[in-house]
Amino acid sequence: MPSITSQAVDARLTSAAIFLVVTLDAGAAAQNAVRGLCGDLSSLVRGVGFRASHGQLSCIVGIGSVAWDRLFGSPRPKELHPFREIQGVHHAPGTPGDLLFHIRAASMDLCFELATEILRRLGDAAAAADTVQGFKYFDNRDLLGFVDGTENPVAQAAVDATLIGDEDAAFAGGSYVIVQKYLHDMGKWNAIPVEQQEKIIGRKKLSDIELADAEKPSYAHNVLTSIEEGGESLEILRDNMPFGDPAKGEFGTYFIGYARSPARIERMLENMFVGNPPGNYDRLLDVSRAVTGSLFFVPTTTFLDDVAPQAVSGTASPSSAHDAGTGPSRAPDGSLHIGSLKEQTSHE
Repeated sequence: MPSITSQAVDARLTSAAIFLVVTLDAGAAAQNAVRGLCGDLSSLVRGVGFRASHGQLSCIVGIGSVAWDRLFGSPRPKELHPFREIQGVHHAPGTPGDLLFHIRAASMDLCFELATEILRRLGDAAAAADTVQGFKYFDNRDLLGFVDGTENPVAQAAVDATLIGDEDAAFAGGSYVIVQKYLHDMGKWNAIPVEQQEKIIGRKKLSDIELADAEKPSYAHNVLTSIEEGGESLEILRDNMPFGDPAKGEFGTYFIGYARSPARIERMLENMFVGNPPGNYDRLLDVSRAVTGSLFFVPTTTFLDDVAPQAVSGTASPSSAHDAGTGPSRAPDGSLHIGSLKEQTSHE
């Protein structure tokens, strides 16, 4: 069996990030631009990152449900679907997004350079639906003043939480990611006594120590986002980052959660926005408003490296001609069979 290399969804937290969500133009030219970028992305990251050997540059690319059908057809990841809006006590909207680029580095210049190159490569094929520059805030705190990501799984636990296994063998090593942009009403939040803020979050503000179970109200954020099934905790991996513009009065948190099944994150969001039981919602949402929401599948690096542009109007592209006999072929129904992509090789 050929070895499979996953994208670095469990890469270490960094001091800077850019979250770039784009929508695709119609037509074969746009599809080929994206496919060409997918095949070259590993090289592009290496090229930009080489200038700063300790820069920790990485880029995760996620593909939305509609975009997957356009780019790759069938088969498709079993649990890939458009983001499911939630209308509960508060609203979790779904917003446009065909591709997600999660760019991380030790400094913003590397993120900026890679984002610029990605958009240059895409050109008119895509338009930015949303872009956010995230930053580390003191000791990994959000702008509400609490440490974020304390309970993230690490090492093998992170792999188990994020990477697909035998449940969808054709896409083993892939992952799912959900992103949401939250805007905070800081005036309203700062008017809440710290003791009550701690009950809303479920942790101490200064020390980051989790409250005892007897102290936590049922609506605490870390109660509603703790999911169990059959006595087993269903973990996700968060890489949230603060963002904002004080001049515009904009203060927020960009939520990004990776999981081997999107159902885990969806259950957390349902608990937060509708409540568990219904009506017992996350009081954090009284001051934090979700303004975006998108779901993406994260294919393996091996898959991305093997993607090549398609022939257009019966004329083979240079890449397609080079890969004749092993490149992707279009099925009678118009789909692109993943099994007919270029022969998989081992990538370090």
